[in-house]
Amino acid sequence: MNDPLAQMIGLLQPSASFSKLVTATGRWAVRPPGTQPFYAAVLDGDCEVSITGCVPVRLCGGDFVLIPAAHDFTMVSLTPPPGGRLTEPAELRPGVFHLGDPGVPDTRLLVGHCTFRSDDTALLVSLLPKLVVVRGERRLTTLVELLSEEARAGRPGRDVVLARLLEVLLIEAFRATTGPTAAPGLLRGLADERLAAALRRMHGEPTRSWTIGDLAKEAALSRSTFFERFRREVGVAPMEYLLGWRMAIAKDLLRGDSVSVGEVARRVGYSSSSTFSVAFARQVGTSPTTYARQHERAIADSAASTASVLV
Repeated sequence: MNDPLAQMIGLLQPSASFSKLVTATGRWAVRPPGTQPFYAAVLDGDCEVSITGCVPVRLCGGDFVLIPAAHDFTMVSLTPPPGGRLTEPAELRPGVFHLGDPGVPDTRLLVGHCTFRSDDTALLVSLLPKLVVVRGERRLTTLVELLSEEARAGRPGRDVVLARLLEVLLIEAFRATTGPTAAPGLLRGLADERLAAALRRMHGEPTRSWTIGDLAKEAALSRSTFFERFRREVGVAPMEYLLGWRMAIAKDLLRGDSVSVGEVARRVGYSSSSTFSVAFARQVGTSPTTYARQHERAIADSAASTASVLV
């Protein structure tokens, strides 16, 4: 598979944390805990969302919003409470909360948090926009509804279904915002037809000994034009992006089952284990062998902790 966006979402290893229905009446403001990626589908009504330091964005019924990283942000009614006072949500029943005055709700939202389990979350999320807003895409609302329903059902295979639904939701949200108006990063790079060709080849053939000249040829651009255009649109230089992508793949492989360092080196484009180990240690701060052992130890500790709770 050489779809850069799908590969990146897969490496993020998203998992659903929780979801809930929120109704609201009158004037209200809420600041969700900014420790996890957040998403919401506006079923009815209007409100605003703003990340600290950014211009507020108005949301209407049918809109979808996604905040991929843990940012300090606020959701508020169009007429905010006096003095910027925050509203304490009232739990009406499990999974259903109300904001603001009693009475018939004028706004309904399905909201949820998720987690990215990848060790490369910071690197990968840095290539994505801070705020994603998609308007009028019913399929995104449907996916949020399916996530919410599955989270509450407790059916066999629940975690696998939630993970797959969340992957589809994220891909749909990100590709709906791919375009020249996106912030510098992967989405903006993919919106550029020339750069997209080079990005797809990098993702499809990470083992190849790519040079700036090779990548420029894939993009049908001169070396200098390609370099400057890539850095402007994607936000990093081409070889820096390629190195980060290779190391993300390497870390994912090292977290797998019994893959040798030599095999990992081969699969990310290094001619020898020693060359790969030096590059990995420089980028990650530890050797590939140590990294794999630390991951195994973390899994063992987590399993032991879970077992002690169950006893």
